Amino acid sequence: MRAIGYQTSLPIENPASLQDIELPKPTPSGRDLLVEIKAISVNPVDTKVRRSAAPEKEQWRVLGWDAAGTVVAVGADVTGFSVGDEVFYAGALNRSGTNAAFHLVDERLVGRKPLSLNWAEAAALPLTALTAWEMLFDRLDIRRSVPGAAPALLIIGGAGGVGSVAIQLARALTGLTIIATASRPETQDWVTSLGAHYVVDHSQPLAPQIAKLPIGTPGFVFSTTQTEQHLADIVDLIAPQGHLGLIDDPSELNALLLKKKSLSLHWEWMFTRSAFETADLSVQGNILNEISRLVDEGQLRTTLGQNLGSITAATLRKAHALIESGQTKGKIVLEGFPA
Repeated sequence: MRAIGYQTSLPIENPASLQDIELPKPTPSGRDLLVEIKAISVNPVDTKVRRSAAPEKEQWRVLGWDAAGTVVAVGADVTGFSVGDEVFYAGALNRSGTNAAFHLVDERLVGRKPLSLNWAEAAALPLTALTAWEMLFDRLDIRRSVPGAAPALLIIGGAGGVGSVAIQLARALTGLTIIATASRPETQDWVTSLGAHYVVDHSQPLAPQIAKLPIGTPGFVFSTTQTEQHLADIVDLIAPQGHLGLIDDPSELNALLLKKKSLSLHWEWMFTRSAFETADLSVQGNILNEISRLVDEGQLRTTLGQNLGSITAATLRKAHALIESGQTKGKIVLEGFPA
């Protein structure tokens, strides 16, 4: 089968950083689905793994987690899906990825593709939707108010893939006032269109901008990027006993800054459930089915920003380069293998 992989961690400008290859078609067993891949999206985790994790000598590593496709075979223990089902999912970090014509995935991680979306639109959603949902409702618990705080949520990096879903989920499922950060006119327009009540510029100090808003002191902050740079500002602007959540990887994080306000710190990694095969593994499939319902009811929209075309090494290298530039809006999607 067609696939895209690498053998050495290289800069994305090097053609060997991602190559078109042929691999054996996998066979499902146990609770695995074999999915024919129709579209994929690219996330920062793809670029991080490519740069830092080389496979064993002379082996190929296939990246990719987000996917939408059709079930073409099932393992003997599968109960929730049948051949022909249209699905979307984000997979597991410790398995071969979705940058291939066929892919194996545990059925408990899989949701029904939204009927109202095409393949590319659906592929844009899973990883970021799961990350946003788990942070908002499992980690920050934004439905539980912070005493004395304004019922408000600040999302730092609102125009990225996760921020773009988080804005919509918070707007659709809570009564919180949503403040999103964005620094360029096009990204400011984007987060406003997704439902942000206010937009502030993360290239400038955040606390003074938040203080000028007619809403009071937010009880929740969701930092998707550059947390280390913004931490002092976050501690300044957030309400006492507030909740801070992050998903990025600061080189340093001085948690002592949180003590005076008794702030709680929450880290979200979407792959935790699959990496540790937690008892609630099937929650991720349930979340995706809820995302699918919200999309089909018109309460949530795809966050597809760019469709780069066919799934090839060349287009995937372009997608990685765009992710690494830090200037993306929404999600980057590739659709269909060349005939």
